[in-house]
Order: sequence, then structure tokens, then C-alpha cells
Amino acid sequence: MTISFTDRVTVPEGVLISHLQEESVILNLESERYFGLDDVGTRFLTVLTSSESIEAAYETLCREYDVDPQSLRADLRELVEKLVDQGLLIRA
Repeated sequence: MTISFTDRVTVPEGVLISHLQEESVILNLESERYFGLDDVGTRFLTVLTSSESIEAAYETLCREYDVDPQSLRADLRELVEKLVDQGLLIRA
């Protein structure tokens, strides 16, 4: 599945996110698939699900992290694709 940075992603019904300190676990209740995120991944998820688009999330994260913009774009794309493929995020 190809993700466009103009897409918006949300957490679908039936998916729970549990935060433990700075980390989180995402669980799809139907498929019983889960995904663990460290503190950076948790921040990525929070920004992704509260932004108007993946591009807007990318721009926010670029301002927050001192990282190569192309590496951040690739990491963000990879995370979104994994979460969408596992039914833990959906395109809205």
C-alpha cells in the first residue's frame, strides 16, 4: 500500500492505545495484533493522529527533532505503512 503525505490517518474503532510512561502499545481487538512503540514512536503516533495530514505531522516533527529531514520522512512513512497494514491506523 502506498501512503501519500496528503493522507490523514486515524485510529479505527476496535483499536486501543495504552500508554505506559513514555511508551505505548497499540492493540487491534478484532485481529489481536499489537504493536509496541518507544517514546519517539509514541510521539510520532500522537502527532500523526492529531494532524490534518501526514505532511503536517512531518513538519511538526521536523521542528521538534534534530534529524535529517529525509530520514525522518522515510521513518514516518515506514511507521505509517506498518500500522495501516496491521489495521492499527486507517486513512481518513
